[in-house]
Amino acid sequence: MVTQLAQKTYTVDEYLELEIASDIRNEYRNGEIIPMTGGTPNHNDISGNLYLLLKPLLKVKGFRIFHVDQRLWIPDLKMHTYPDVMVAPKPLEMQDGRKDTITNPCFIAEVLSKSTQNYDRSEKFASYRTINTFQEYLLVDQYRVHVEHHVKTAVNQWLFSEYDEPTVTISLRFADVQIQIADLYDNIDFT
Repeated sequence: MVTQLAQKTYTVDEYLELEIASDIRNEYRNGEIIPMTGGTPNHNDISGNLYLLLKPLLKVKGFRIFHVDQRLWIPDLKMHTYPDVMVAPKPLEMQDGRKDTITNPCFIAEVLSKSTQNYDRSEKFASYRTINTFQEYLLVDQYRVHVEHHVKTAVNQWLFSEYDEPTVTISLRFADVQIQIADLYDNIDFT
């Protein structure tokens, strides 16, 4: 993440008013507004590949899938963020008084970058875990073939798996679908 806007504390309503008028996306964390960094071509391709892989698989299963620009509200932490890929069951649940901010994701994926990978693995994952509907988290490295997969198995229990082989197929439990790691990395240049 980039540096924060001035040390002012903002209300949720102030953030939303600024965010709607902003040319860039910003996270909101308990009163602080944090500009989000721009992505790389690999970051964009990987998140797009995942979206395109899941879209037809989820179409008939009662889910909506979102890519990059869909805002998520985490009420317990007073946090707004924009996951790279997010899936929510139908009907969508929205932040009170909003038509543009989801509150009920079951699956979230983040493409790791050097500047956000520690945050995505720790604080951000901890924030997502406060959402009752959240069941599955995928972290995809953009610099090498490496995928981290977290699946909720019970209250406060998560199963962690990691994969480094493009031939591996990952089973996403939330919708009983499979994706091949090679397909996530389609057209990715690691040089």
